[in-house]
Amino acid sequence: MNTQLPSFLITGASSGIGAVYADRFARRGHNLVLVARDRARLEALAGRLRAETGVAVDVLPADLAVAEDLARVEHRLRDDDRIGILVNNAGIAAPGTFADAAIDSVDRLIRVNVTAVTRLAAAAVPRFVARGEGAIVNVASVLALVPEVSLGVYGASKAFVLSLSQGLQAELGGRGVYVQAVLPAATRTEIWERSERDIDKLQGVMEVGELVDAALVGFDRREAVTIPPLADAAQWDALDASRKALLPNLFNAHAAQRYRAAG
Repeated sequence: MNTQLPSFLITGASSGIGAVYADRFARRGHNLVLVARDRARLEALAGRLRAETGVAVDVLPADLAVAEDLARVEHRLRDDDRIGILVNNAGIAAPGTFADAAIDSVDRLIRVNVTAVTRLAAAAVPRFVARGEGAIVNVASVLALVPEVSLGVYGASKAFVLSLSQGLQAELGGRGVYVQAVLPAATRTEIWERSERDIDKLQGVMEVGELVDAALVGFDRREAVTIPPLADAAQWDALDASRKALLPNLFNAHAAQRYRAAG
């Protein structure tokens, strides 16, 4: 067990993207805290990683949509000085579009995709800032950039994750805390089946291992925003530059002339 490297706490770690993150960081020698609802799957993954890599792996079963469970994970992040990196990977989608979705499903999505991401980051940040180092990886989605694709509130929740990540990086980057937003496109995980969608009807589906390995290249480069399927990085740079060019024109004391009543 390597006690020098920071430990990772990974949410949604029992399968898919979270499980591959756990595998990759264990092979780098990091100890892990794995969070997900399914204790049996967490224990199986933890046992395999202990046997194959020799790292210490703690299992913390929790449903992040349940306030009491979320509070236990927050407590671990606040109090465990060994944890130096948080991977906010857990996320869910609701069946249907906004017009036909059950509001209870939408509410649960917001609790996992928005509230839990925010509260877990808030639990970790004070300790990271005090120490002058730490990292947060927030798994968002390319749908944060594409509101025209209707998956109900899912895209909006991921737009929040992207905006939160960028805001935290701006606030905390100069204080030793690195924040990365990862924007996958369609990736072969269980989220599709759970939201009653057929992934085989989609084009351009990325395999999980390829997605995480690309995201880790961005992590090692300390990218603020990593978009694994985007071939031309200049397109993101241009979009971001266009957004920043708006800033001097957004904070005026008076309405623009085009909004003033004629005559």
